[in-house]
Amino acid sequence: MKYAIIIMDGAADLPLEELGGKTPLQAASKPNIDRLASIGRVGSARNIPRGMPPGSDVAILAVLGYDPRANYPGRAPLEAAAQGIELGPNDWVFRCNLVTIIDGVMEDYSAGHISSAEAKVLIDELGRQLGGAKVQFFAGVSYRHLVVLRDVRDGMSVATTPPHDIIGQPVEKHCPRGRGSDVLRTLMSRAEDILKHHDINRVRRDLGENPATSIWLWGQGRPPALPTLKERFGLTGSVICAVDLIRGIGLYAGLTPIKVPGATGYLDTNYEGKVAAALKALEDQDLAFIHVEAPDEAGHKGDLKLKLQAIEDFDARVVGPLMAGLPRLGDHRVLVMCDHLTPIAVKTHTPEPVPFVLYDSRRPGSHNRAYTEGDAARTGLLLEQAAELL
Repeated sequence: MKYAIIIMDGAADLPLEELGGKTPLQAASKPNIDRLASIGRVGSARNIPRGMPPGSDVAILAVLGYDPRANYPGRAPLEAAAQGIELGPNDWVFRCNLVTIIDGVMEDYSAGHISSAEAKVLIDELGRQLGGAKVQFFAGVSYRHLVVLRDVRDGMSVATTPPHDIIGQPVEKHCPRGRGSDVLRTLMSRAEDILKHHDINRVRRDLGENPATSIWLWGQGRPPALPTLKERFGLTGSVICAVDLIRGIGLYAGLTPIKVPGATGYLDTNYEGKVAAALKALEDQDLAFIHVEAPDEAGHKGDLKLKLQAIEDFDARVVGPLMAGLPRLGDHRVLVMCDHLTPIAVKTHTPEPVPFVLYDSRRPGSHNRAYTEGDAARTGLLLEQAAELL
């Protein structure tokens, strides 16, 4: 038996007036996923336990069968694992976004989706000027980077806010607060002074692109200890994604990360390369976990046209080719789902249950339904503990 888990990040949404009361999942053309819904089992799962932050870190832990209430370590440690960063017992790691703040307002959580090459120059410069034995900067992908505070003997009890939650809002009241926050605020302030004069930002302004005016520290934590899928279920597998966060969760789950050339975490990602890598890995392994970030990014932008495109690309360029390639590998089960909602209207994550479709090649059914939030809810199948779905 082969298993494929395919995640359409943030694709679920709320009804929109401009779509006549439909959601993007209802309005988009997605014949491949809808066909799976007609021959598979459809339902909803609460990936975000009540009271927990509605992010991919929490949700993907649940999708991979870990109860986030018992296993959630914070976002940054998961990304640190993907980068091979070793953490000691007293180390704290923070997500470090390159962002655009103008006149004290968060204008862009991604600095215009700055390229990885540009971002690395900026992060390396911040490391040179602000780093040392106690503070280390690590460049990641596009706007997503990490800062590690080493050997924090006094501990930390700091509260932080994701930058994508405060688009268009004054940042001051959302800056880090609590024990240890003074170090973080100082780093953010000093980084702003360095970034404002950097040549890369001058060029970006000249080109009409959002400059990386600041860093934003959030998602802190220390490393978790999770049993692998091999230990739990006897499964080997791979994780195929463009995002360090997902790669890190996969590593803790015992999955082998596969980096696909041209995988960007945006709408220009290499969809075909991800599918090819998954089918190749499944020749020798049991499970392939494929993650596509594009619908989530479109949701954060509040761009309905881009979100529809992201959903339709996912259907045509991931689900269709994968389903065409799986039969040569024998019996298979496929799970297609979102991790959380990223509604166009609010431009950030929300915690409602998400639709899923589970297909078994040995037991196809026949149903009159599509892959939408409404059809999933009407089946009456709701998993309150999404970790049970695996």
